[in-house]
Amino acid sequence: MNRRRAILIAFVLLIAFPSAFGQTAKYSNEFLSLGLGARGLAMSNTMTSIANDVTAAYWNPACLSQMTKKHELALMHAEYFAGIAKYDYGGIAYQIDSTSTVAVSYIRFGVDNIMNTTELIDNQGNIDYDRISYFSSADNAVLLSYAHNFRQIAGLSVGGNVKILRRTVGDFAGSWGFGLDVGVHYVTKGWHVGANLRDATSTFNAWSYHLTDRVVEVFQQTGNEIPKNSLELTLPKLLIGAAKYVELGKGFNATFALDFDCTFDGKRNTLIRSNVLSMDPHFGMEFAYKRIVAIRAGIGNLQQEADFDGKKRTTLQINLGIGVCIKKIVTIDYALTDIGNLSIAQYSHVFSLKVGIDSFKKRAK
Repeated sequence: MNRRRAILIAFVLLIAFPSAFGQTAKYSNEFLSLGLGARGLAMSNTMTSIANDVTAAYWNPACLSQMTKKHELALMHAEYFAGIAKYDYGGIAYQIDSTSTVAVSYIRFGVDNIMNTTELIDNQGNIDYDRISYFSSADNAVLLSYAHNFRQIAGLSVGGNVKILRRTVGDFAGSWGFGLDVGVHYVTKGWHVGANLRDATSTFNAWSYHLTDRVVEVFQQTGNEIPKNSLELTLPKLLIGAAKYVELGKGFNATFALDFDCTFDGKRNTLIRSNVLSMDPHFGMEFAYKRIVAIRAGIGNLQQEADFDGKKRTTLQINLGIGVCIKKIVTIDYALTDIGNLSIAQYSHVFSLKVGIDSFKKRAK
């Protein structure tokens, strides 16, 4: 009995006081904050309450209950900075019955073919370009998702993610991580309300380093700190959103969504901020015709930036997109967006593909 009590106390302390067990990072696992799917990116990531397909596993796992197909498969590929960094996603979802849906998602953000020049100079002090090798720096995540739709309360559903993380920097360093997301979603009279608590128990990454004597020597000569094995913690983030679905008549409809990303790790450069809470609002809208074609737009990344004369001005990012559904089977979405980047990098063209697998089965029959 005492052993069980000790385990329970340790678990509660891990949730309540994560900084006591590892180093809390203000910006950790940021590749999981970029957003995915061209529809969501075009609408400035306002998907917490309106995601209704396999990508809901990422935006809000509770929204998986809004899937209109029994099986769904989605793929996305995007690139940063003229193709230097690759951002890939693949997901599959299965509607078990009218109350339960499961999904598996894979996300990778990586930079490949990075030159390793630590062995460029041989023991005689000569430069030998044949000694250059290449490595990749990649962040990987697997999401195992489940959503449950309550029959007793119409329109209410809950869901959760189990996240398994693997981050590597060549053979020099690597980490394994684990985290949980918890979401809730409610629909009533055309209104959609959702909330997703990401990293609900604080997500951890256990880092280990494998540095050769030569690499350590290079670090010392260049004045860099030699890294040590450590535990990195990602604090919880609350995403909340509300949306209104409106029928315009003659097959036309519109959706208007407003989301807030709430962080609790101190002041950030967001529109609403304090020493404890920072809130980043973003707005998205979609106009569609009979679920065949849709045009989308979004406003996000509202920040205050200083000019050369020191005066502050409010800046924002506008995203655009379009979606086409072919024979209710294949959906192709396009977004003109900065992929969640807050810098002045050029916009990117993002395409994503979604397939309703059960439609093929019906046609075969």
